[in-house]
Amino acid sequence: QVQLAESGGGSVQAGGSLKLSCVRSGHMFGNPRYTYCMGWFRQVKGTEREEVATIDTDGTIKYAESVKGRFTASQDTAKNTLDLQMSNLKPEDTAIYYCGADHRFLHCDGRYLAVWGQGTLVNVSS
Repeated sequence: QVQLAESGGGSVQAGGSLKLSCVRSGHMFGNPRYTYCMGWFRQVKGTEREEVATIDTDGTIKYAESVKGRFTASQDTAKNTLDLQMSNLKPEDTAIYYCGADHRFLHCDGRYLAVWGQGTLVNVSS
């Protein structure tokens, strides 16, 4: 089965930067020919999980309006990693960040993904 492992969260002051990494291992149903959309999502306790940045299976990258110009997602298909470089962080970016993936969809919609990482906490202080 597929597993996702996130790393790179932590605490930072507003205006600072952090880089999150997600490594995908394994293959759905043991089939190495599947391709996966991947994405970063975040959730504040008591609110719904929201999309931050996603990479479709055709390589299209999409960002939430709230992070455009500050966050950059990049994928290394050879290493099965999805990184999220976050700059000019704001207190409202504080959340648990999750990596998600799925082999069934071109685009990762956070409502339907089959595979999730355990999450990593990003805390931005003012």
